[in-house]
Amino acid sequence: QQGTGEPLILIPYLAADHACYAFQVPEYAKHFTCISVDLRGTGESDKPQGAYTTEQLADDVAAFMQAAGIGKAHVSGLSLGGAIGLWLAAKYPDKVASLSLHSCWPKSDSYQRTVVESWQDLAKAVGVPEMIIRAIFPWCFTPELYAERPDYVDSLATFVRSRPPQSVPDFIQQSNAVLAHDVEAHLGRITAPTQITFGRHDQLTSTRFADRLKSGIRNSELLIFEGCAHAPLYENVAEFNQKTLTFLQRHAGAS
Repeated sequence: QQGTGEPLILIPYLAADHACYAFQVPEYAKHFTCISVDLRGTGESDKPQGAYTTEQLADDVAAFMQAAGIGKAHVSGLSLGGAIGLWLAAKYPDKVASLSLHSCWPKSDSYQRTVVESWQDLAKAVGVPEMIIRAIFPWCFTPELYAERPDYVDSLATFVRSRPPQSVPDFIQQSNAVLAHDVEAHLGRITAPTQITFGRHDQLTSTRFADRLKSGIRNSELLIFEGCAHAPLYENVAEFNQKTLTFLQRHAGAS
């Protein structure tokens, strides 16, 4: 927890812990009380056995809010974090002051399943941190970032290796939740003002999902980050922070 102001809950993406928004929190915390959570199976949270879903992960966040005495919060997430945010805003509309969905999708398709299953295979072979660097990074960043800023990409790899590693069984469980994700039928239940963003060069959660999210969530706006792939929050930190913070500030006070 960091900062002052209305609560802003930051939900991590696949295989990440609460530190994954390290480049956003210093800016966000000037205006909001930032609360970065660890999902089940990651970081310091419990690692229960058995399958779980993006809906269940959203129930976990709602339970955390209740336990922490947070009646209503701004909610932001990238990728899996956004998928969880969709469920949270659909099931608990009174808890969500605004919703920020970055590189998000309403229902997994066969293309995503093919990619994520390859990550599972590689994780079993080399472990989760090395799988992230070798297999997930190339989906997150453009070829231009690798060519023009190799030291920066290396620093992000060092950051991944510095965090407590997720176990392979926990990664399989969490990524199975990605494979099964489907909140499409419930988008109409979301009432919070919503920002939907994509990287122009993202293939994993490409703009093929933009119309379905925009038309499904009534009070939503769409923003495309040019020159970015799946992770604009790292590829263009300044623009990502400025444009996402502008949205959040516009809806502060509404809660």
